[in-house]
Amino acid sequence: MAYSFQEINATHIDYDDHHNQWSYFIRSYLGGVEYKNGSFLHRYATELDLEYAKRVFNTALDNHCRNVVQIYSSFLFRVPASREMGSLKEEPSLPLFMKDCDLTGNSFESQMKQAQIYASIYGSCWLMLDKPSTNLNTRADELAQDIRPYLTLVTPENVLDWDFRREVNGKYSLDFLKVREDVDKTGGIYYRIWTPEVIECYYQANNRTDPILKESFPNQIGKIPAVILYNQKSHKRGIGISDLTDIADLQKGIYNEYSEIEQLIRLSNNPSLVKTPDVNASAGAGAIITMPDGLDPNLKPYLLQPSGQNLTSIMECITKKVEAIDRISHIGSVRATAQGTQSGIALQTEFQLLNAKLSEKADNLQIAEENLFRLFALLQNKVFDGEITYPDTFNLRDYATDLQYYLQAKNSGVQSPAFIKEIDKEIARGVIEDSDKLDEIIEEIENTSGTGAFTQEEVNQEEVETEPLG
Repeated sequence: MAYSFQEINATHIDYDDHHNQWSYFIRSYLGGVEYKNGSFLHRYATELDLEYAKRVFNTALDNHCRNVVQIYSSFLFRVPASREMGSLKEEPSLPLFMKDCDLTGNSFESQMKQAQIYASIYGSCWLMLDKPSTNLNTRADELAQDIRPYLTLVTPENVLDWDFRREVNGKYSLDFLKVREDVDKTGGIYYRIWTPEVIECYYQANNRTDPILKESFPNQIGKIPAVILYNQKSHKRGIGISDLTDIADLQKGIYNEYSEIEQLIRLSNNPSLVKTPDVNASAGAGAIITMPDGLDPNLKPYLLQPSGQNLTSIMECITKKVEAIDRISHIGSVRATAQGTQSGIALQTEFQLLNAKLSEKADNLQIAEENLFRLFALLQNKVFDGEITYPDTFNLRDYATDLQYYLQAKNSGVQSPAFIKEIDKEIARGVIEDSDKLDEIIEEIENTSGTGAFTQEEVNQEEVETEPLG
């Protein structure tokens, strides 16, 4: 069916509710010019446009949103996922897909990292699999021309409308999807509409013309090849919860307070000169003030300079907001730049909370990948029977504190070679990152018959030599 002007521009009610929030989150993550163009500085009541633009230009952004998202991503992908492909392992197009999954040179691993970052920002990210239609008869011909499934990441602000249908078994499946696919240099918009039966592409030149159907072809697999990667599921289907939900507001508060600090320092160092029009004076250093004869003493020029006492209060307020960001994101110990005062129990609790958050993200990545490979197999007329496994736990420890603890335990005087060996192994695990080197060192420790740098025979000989005579 052909879509009308109203139908092609219709959007989902949840899209309307979250569109402005998504724009706010992505600007908060990107920072720079994108953040300045968002006009997130509080505007004074009588401030002129030029004055406001100048204040925006002079205010720096301390980008906590990007830092938090990148820390999560670094932990999640520090250990590669285990991918057992099952019968799909023999599919000849699979190695090509893993090496270049989007036909632009990006590997599947790098695309999943990017998808996770988008999901962390927006709350969810759409992963679309597609395969070009072709008249080729054999798989060999398709491989020769690189005709295979490819992956596309679609951020939520480009998914305009969607619908889920509940099947007989109670499972919800995607029944309709409308994506804003591209915008050309004249402002024309390309839409792609997916249903289980047909795939259509429309072009709308501007917001006053009717859409034109560019192409239409049947959906060969009978389902919409789209997967939602959730950061954290919400009560609305298709909508996730962003990591920046509260952090972005705290970052905006810090941004505004930096502006107040900049204004306070500028006004304190460059006070305003109050004078009558007849007085010839400037506020610069060494300036000469010439006053007309007979000037009323009450009209004598003076400097208007604000007090800088509020500067300390503003800095303390910023510090509290940064602490709140660390508390919300559970990465205070990771982002710490100075020696903190947290106890071992407090650090351990924070690590456990962060580990639980990362474990939930890893589970969502695992579910999304398995659904993707099911679609990949379906596009190749196969069935995916493999398994994707992401790490369940993340080794989040304060190694500096642990190392000090182990050294104290080693020097405690416990006369047990087995005890010393286990302590040495834990020290090696905390210091050595290379798994092969670590295995070699642990084997050396295990094969050492004594403690420290001495063998057990050398220790016994030393005891004999130092034993008192008579």
